[in-house]
Amino acid sequence: MPYPSAPVPNSESGPLAGLRFAVKDLFNVAGYPTSAGQPVWLALSGIHTRSALVVQRCLDEGAQLVGKTITDELAFSINGNNAHFGAPVNAAAPERICGGSSSGSAAAVAHGLVDFAIGTDTGGSVRVPAHHCGIIGLRPTHGRISLAGCHDLAPSFDACGWFARDLPTFARVGRVLLGPDESTDPLRRLIVPDDVWSLPTAGMRETLAPLLDRAQAVLGTPTRGNTVRVGFDQMVKTFRQIQGFEAWRSNGAFITQFDPPLGPGVRERFAWASTITASDYAQAISDRKQFTEEIDQLLGENGVMIIPTMPDIAPLRTQAESELENYRSDAQRMLSIAGLGGLPQLHLPWASHLGAPTGLSLVGPRGSDQRLIELAGHLS
Repeated sequence: MPYPSAPVPNSESGPLAGLRFAVKDLFNVAGYPTSAGQPVWLALSGIHTRSALVVQRCLDEGAQLVGKTITDELAFSINGNNAHFGAPVNAAAPERICGGSSSGSAAAVAHGLVDFAIGTDTGGSVRVPAHHCGIIGLRPTHGRISLAGCHDLAPSFDACGWFARDLPTFARVGRVLLGPDESTDPLRRLIVPDDVWSLPTAGMRETLAPLLDRAQAVLGTPTRGNTVRVGFDQMVKTFRQIQGFEAWRSNGAFITQFDPPLGPGVRERFAWASTITASDYAQAISDRKQFTEEIDQLLGENGVMIIPTMPDIAPLRTQAESELENYRSDAQRMLSIAGLGGLPQLHLPWASHLGAPTGLSLVGPRGSDQRLIELAGHLS
């Protein structure tokens, strides 16, 4: 006999009244367990008595929770394939992956099952599925939205973001989750980083060129240059060492004690993460500080970078794990910029290439999340 569903009450009024939403199964919901995409973790979870703060905020502001969504295992992937619970179908390109680790949240929005969905982004886990599924997604300024009641991966990178299909709905949710920016100075200085624009395929650059022209028509002649003084390989190494060390610190005791079955890719990443030393981590933190100072200087108070979100369209579902890992490595050169800098990055799904969604991202100074959304309205 199936168990009855536990009710999750919401306010009958509020700025989110009438909207239906879903949450990634890293977030606690009162009356339910949390799996973090891992069956042994699910078995150990128990029933939670309190919802994560961001979930409760949405409920209190009138949104109706429809359910939890699948996540990549322990959130340590950007592919959207869970070896235990399956892979959601990409509504925009069914033959291609959804991207992860917020795969289920993105898929639920793209399929029209909900109006918005909550996810997390550590190394790209909102931006990647937003890109692949053709929807809007934000990695907010680090720490701007509470992750209390959410399973950790790498806390100095983990960020709570969300998805929607249209900008008015997206902005409506943002007013609740973000509140106003401290600064009202508009983002009006356009930055086009040549080093980042060199990373996508030639076909992607050609596809995205009209969107870049649109941004220049609104914001004027851009400042051009490079974002990464030390080179992308060094930047990605810094990101991976911090992420890996913190991922093992967050999940290593569980893996060591229970030896849970881990899916392809996730297993290898955690094995590598366990080898990162404290001195490696300290050096990476120092390198991150230098990068952050440089990117802060580039953006200033009112700069906005416009960059391709991903190097290419979503890989096919049939591609081998080794090919997906290569794609992930290429993508990290682009995704690590906002992650290392703690910066907000907004993906706008305003293009398609070879029949699959693609688009551009706006990256702004820390704390400029609302101004990025406002600027997107001017560019649409």
